[in-house]
Amino acid sequence: MDRKNLTTTELTGAVWRKSSRSGNGGGNCVEVATNLPGIVAVRDSKNRGGPALIFTPSEWRAFLGGVKDGEFDQPG
Repeated sequence: MDRKNLTTTELTGAVWRKSSRSGNGGGNCVEVATNLPGIVAVRDSKNRGGPALIFTPSEWRAFLGGVKDGEFDQPG
């Protein structure tokens, strides 16, 4: 799948799952789909019809590694 020409229609086969860190309060929720060939899609669960961010699997692994290593933690 060429991510440069990806359309919303091509995400219809996405199997979305909510982040385990989102909680149940309906607040800041992120959903991710990893079942599509060659891409990882991320969206806001409060706006399911809205845009999705698209990553390659290696970009997604690098992001997750940074999260686990505290690279994005706010001081304080």
